[in-house]
Amino acid sequence: MSTRTSIEWTEHTWNPTVGCSKVSPGCAHCYAEAMARRLQAMRVKGYENGFRLSLLPDRLEEPLRRKRPTLYFVNSMSDLFHEDIPIDYLCRVLGVIQQAPQHIFQILTKRAERMARFFQGRPPPQNAWLGVTVEDRVHGIPRLECLREVPSCVRFVSAEPLLEDLLEVDLSGIHWAIVGGESGPKARPMKREWVLKLKEQCDDQRVPFFFKQWGGWGADGKKRAKKLNGRLLNGRTWDAVPVQAMHIYKLREEVLTKR
Repeated sequence: MSTRTSIEWTEHTWNPTVGCSKVSPGCAHCYAEAMARRLQAMRVKGYENGFRLSLLPDRLEEPLRRKRPTLYFVNSMSDLFHEDIPIDYLCRVLGVIQQAPQHIFQILTKRAERMARFFQGRPPPQNAWLGVTVEDRVHGIPRLECLREVPSCVRFVSAEPLLEDLLEVDLSGIHWAIVGGESGPKARPMKREWVLKLKEQCDDQRVPFFFKQWGGWGADGKKRAKKLNGRLLNGRTWDAVPVQAMHIYKLREEVLTKR
C-alpha cells in the first residue's frame, strides 16, 4: 500500500513490487530486507515471500486514488529496474505515473544501466524524477554516466550510505544531491570531511544539496542511536530541493483554494 513515510526527502511510498537482491556494497545492510522479514513474520499482505522479488499488480492503481498532490518514493522496498521485473510491468508502472500528473514520483535505482536502456526511445513522464545511488567510487560513480543518458526533467543522486570520499564528482546534468550515513546495528561510519567535500562540489556546480542524516555514527565519529546523531551539518539542516518541486506546492494551493 502507499503509506506516509518518515524519509526526509519524500512524503509517501508506493511499492508496486517488493523484494530485491544485492548488487553493490551499499546493499550490505539493506534496511528494506530487514523490514521485509519483519513484515513477513507479521503476515502483512504482500510480504508472503519475505524479501524475494514479488510483483504486486493490485497496488498499481493506488496513486490514482490519491487526489491531493504528493511526492511518491517508488519502490522503497525494492528496485524498479531489477533485472527480474518484466518490461511490460515496468511499462504499466510508468503508465500509472503518466495518469497521475498531480504527483511527483521519485525513482531511485542501483541498476542504472537497465534504467538507461529502458528509456532509450521511451521518454520518461514529466512527473518522474530519476535517480541513482552513489555510495562509493567504483560502483556508484559509473551510475552517474548512465543517469545522464536519461532525458528526465529531474536527475538526482543519493549518496546514502556514503561509504567513502567520492573525490572529484562531475555533477553536470544532475539536478539534486541527497547525502546520508548508514543506520542500523551494523552501520558503517561516514566521515564529516566526505560530506563537506561533496557539499562544496554541489555548491560549486549549483546542485541543490539535501543532508538526510548522520545515521549510526555522529559528526564526532562516535557511534550512537540515529536520532541522537540527528541531521545537522555545521549547526543547521540542509533541505534544498530542485526548483521543479515547486510544481507540487502550487498544485496543493490550487486544491486547497477550490475547497
